[in-house]
Order: sequence, then structure tokens, then C-alpha cells
Amino acid sequence: MEDTKVAIERSLLDKYGPLISLGQLAELLHRSPDGLRIAINQSHDYAYEIKKARVRIGRRVYFRTPQIAEYIASAE
Repeated sequence: MEDTKVAIERSLLDKYGPLISLGQLAELLHRSPDGLRIAINQSHDYAYEIKKARVRIGRRVYFRTPQIAEYIASAE
């Protein structure tokens, strides 16, 4: 499990860097950006995990790549 998380994290860091935008995360999770935005703002179990990774820089919303990798690894 830990090897999987490390591999996923390394792959995501190489592709997206330390922060993932909402559009990139939506693409990664095979959702539309609006659908992901709505899901995050509702009280779904997976939304809580994604919300923990959320960072606002000005008006823009980003997600910490290591925490998203952890979420993806735990969902498999």
C-alpha cells in the first residue's frame, strides 16, 4: 500500500507539481470541473478527504498533490 502511494505521488508530482488545479483534479478523477466543484461542496465522504487537501491562493483553488495521492491510493 505504501509503495503504491509513493508511486502515485511521484507520478502526480512529475505531471502536475506540488499543487493541482481544480480543472486538473477533475480531469484526473474523470469528472467535469463543475461536477467536482459541486461534489466537494456537498457532504460526501470522499469530498471531506479532497477538502482537506484544498488550498486557496487569492481567488484560485488548488489541491496539495501528496494528499490527493494519498486519497487515490486509499480509494484503490
